[in-house]
Amino acid sequence: MNGGELIAQVLVKQGVKFMFTLCGGHISPILSEAKALGIRIVDVRHEATAVFAADAVARLSGIPGVAAVTAGPGVTNTLTAVKNAQMAQSPLVLLGGAAATALKGRGALQDIDQMALIKPHVKWARVANRVADLPVLLNEAFRVSQEGVPGPVFLECPIDLLYEEELVRSWYGASGSEGLGKSLQSRLIKWYLNRHVNRLFKGLEGLNVPEPKEVRYPSHTQGALNKVVKLLASAQRPVMVIGSQALLGVSKTDELVSAVEALGIPVFLSGMARGMLGKGHPLQFRHKRRAALKETDVVILLGVPCDFRMNYGRHIGRKASYIAVNRDRKQLYQNRRPDVAILWDSGDFIRALGGVFTPPASGWADWKAVLKGRNDAREQDILQRADAQYDKINPLELFIRLEPQLAANSVIVADGGDFVATGSYILSPRGPLRWLDPGAFGTLGVGAGFALGAKLVYPDAEVWLIYGDGTCAYSIAEYDTFARHNLPVISVVGNDASWAQIARDQVEILKDDVATVLDYSNYDLVAEGYGGKGRRCENISEFLFAVKEAKACIKQGIPYLINAVIAKTDFRKGSISM
Repeated sequence: MNGGELIAQVLVKQGVKFMFTLCGGHISPILSEAKALGIRIVDVRHEATAVFAADAVARLSGIPGVAAVTAGPGVTNTLTAVKNAQMAQSPLVLLGGAAATALKGRGALQDIDQMALIKPHVKWARVANRVADLPVLLNEAFRVSQEGVPGPVFLECPIDLLYEEELVRSWYGASGSEGLGKSLQSRLIKWYLNRHVNRLFKGLEGLNVPEPKEVRYPSHTQGALNKVVKLLASAQRPVMVIGSQALLGVSKTDELVSAVEALGIPVFLSGMARGMLGKGHPLQFRHKRRAALKETDVVILLGVPCDFRMNYGRHIGRKASYIAVNRDRKQLYQNRRPDVAILWDSGDFIRALGGVFTPPASGWADWKAVLKGRNDAREQDILQRADAQYDKINPLELFIRLEPQLAANSVIVADGGDFVATGSYILSPRGPLRWLDPGAFGTLGVGAGFALGAKLVYPDAEVWLIYGDGTCAYSIAEYDTFARHNLPVISVVGNDASWAQIARDQVEILKDDVATVLDYSNYDLVAEGYGGKGRRCENISEFLFAVKEAKACIKQGIPYLINAVIAKTDFRKGSISM
């Protein structure tokens, strides 16, 4: 039994169905043995995509995603994606190849100090030193990735732990008499290498692959619930803001939705929580969140820190009773101290609160009417702006016309700046776990990996990848992956030949468009070159035809890219964040 097989057995016991990779000799046994045990291996064109895809699988399935990458540059190429997962609190396991144990620090191929690079960006990082260590450490990695505040973990797997013992002995010259030499020095080296290999493979007899460990995270107290119930009982203008963390309990999503409906509190959704209540739910408000937070008398942030997205807590009115629920103690107190701080899983908290609190008979109808009025006014403003005529496609009109075309099972993947943020005002995820964006790190380049993960978890869904023209270049090569693995997705590229979110303010403030100008490139032809189909659209009629064509193509297993040439607008002027 080789180390690759031991790793594969652990993955099967953990319920892993997919592994993402870019091949390398350091990790080949992991891939081969996992495939032999029925795990689907998806090989991509960049290691970052492998981690992004694992991240998406974790978010959508509740099972930590798994990526395996080769040593050296294979590992270093994952760092941005790993950091994104850490900040998004996504549980994933990264397996990294490494130089042979006896050759570390001696100039072996792709041998660097990987641990020094990756440790600051993961919850847990370990190096396996013996073959028998692999299943034990990997089992622990899965537990740590999910426990408390979820996040990525890293296990370094040296090459000589993954292959068969006989082959490893031949590599070291530790078997037979070949190359024995007559000198004392040669004999001592032979003796040392033989002892080293013996140690690597010690303990394999009777080794059992461990069962998955129990995963624990913060739990509530009845006292905390009572405080919240008391505040809500006297509230006139309550608001809940629900973030990604509330959706960590994927299997309990239906219960979560029922609890939110039972509470009857007006809700703003962010991150992975977008779409939690479906399309057009009367409790959900999309626009004018800042005004609502200024006027609320009781606000509950559920897995939402007071970071830049909440203006460091300043969006919340000073007279409001501020309740924070979070698995992360640091985030719980970040920038503004809550009146009630609850170290607890956000989803479990909502489910528990829904079981003990009964909303008033009025259901806060007057407050909801105020919020609805503002929300509807903003919708009308967007519709009016969508009527504006330009020499190219109005991006607001594009999304308004796309919205009714999305199937009931659609998954929306957001990867970009200005174009994607514009779409977020209009596109409505059809249900829970049907929206994917990078999260707090704001990483560009997540798109293809997220789309891969979404299509694997939801094979029958329409997966819509909304790309900025700047962002699409990060991962457009993965159209090769979509085509080879029969994972048809639809991409919509908003092509305004610009890094528009940066350019808009940069040009106004600095009078310089340096480094923000692109070309109206033929991204559709790139997708076709990688085995997909695509169309360039210069007006809204061509766009709608392309949408129809795209839907037909994905039914035939062909990925599709719509290259929509859009106008530059001032819809999101002043959107730079600090």
